[in-house]
Amino acid sequence: MAVYTSVTKEQLSEFLNDYSLGHLRGLEGIGAGIENTNYFVTTDTGRYVLTIFERLGEHQLPFYLGLMQHLAASGLPCPDPQLRKDKKLQGRLLGKPCAIVDCLPGAWIPAPSIAACSQVGDLLARMHLAAQDYPGRLPNQRDLHWCEKASKRVLPFLDNAKKQLLETSLQEQLAFVASGARAQLPAGSIHGDLFRDNVLFDFGKLSGAIDFYFAGYDTWLYDLATTVNDWCIDDDTGALNSDRYSALMNGYSARRPLLPQEQNAWPLMTRMSALRFWISRLDDWHSPRPASQLTPKDPTHFERILQLRTTNPAELPKPL
Repeated sequence: MAVYTSVTKEQLSEFLNDYSLGHLRGLEGIGAGIENTNYFVTTDTGRYVLTIFERLGEHQLPFYLGLMQHLAASGLPCPDPQLRKDKKLQGRLLGKPCAIVDCLPGAWIPAPSIAACSQVGDLLARMHLAAQDYPGRLPNQRDLHWCEKASKRVLPFLDNAKKQLLETSLQEQLAFVASGARAQLPAGSIHGDLFRDNVLFDFGKLSGAIDFYFAGYDTWLYDLATTVNDWCIDDDTGALNSDRYSALMNGYSARRPLLPQEQNAWPLMTRMSALRFWISRLDDWHSPRPASQLTPKDPTHFERILQLRTTNPAELPKPL
């Protein structure tokens, strides 16, 4: 997404010889995000997205690309990875693993409507159900174990109040896992990062979910909490917007009603998601990587959300 690796038209034209996508007509860097290098690529056959993976290992890519292929084949609006002439979904460009996927129509919406939230809830449930028979398996790479390790890197930068919030929240999640209760929650392949800028709308209709490179095997409830914590809040305060919340949760539960153990774990899981994204943003903020067009995201956003979910759990109605 941010441009870490510069690619020339000449280099990409040579790379495209391994595909059946025609001749290169246009190449444009994409500046959003912080994990990978992305380019819009236009050829004789259409418009695509080239992703060069800056952190992920080649052994992880078959899971992500296979999941997208599986969901697209199931009729969901997800990018479909393009096959190379050797029938592989991934290649190497400038010494780094990469892939080319469809460029879906539409654009993301910074201020979601109630109707948009309903569509997002419905899509998330459809993705969870469609991925049940996906044979790939990869643990969530930003799970609680990762949070433990990353917290050690960021704690020295925090004042005492922030340290206490982080450490207390982390211990709460570790205790939940140790109790065995989290293992009782339904799980499967999740998107893991279904934020507003990863969902496209075309004339009011949801047209695509993109950026599956935080996907992994985890509880569905965690994926739902991550989505709610972005789509259903006031951006300035982190407070819940009850109308958008109801729309998204109703959209989801109409496809997949939550089990009693999920309803009971719901407040805790919203805190888990807020904790994970607070830690990852702290990590990016205090240990930045050089990249053209890169702007690290403000970690205080998810600190506020975690604080609210901790001190005012009643604000988040239990899902039906």
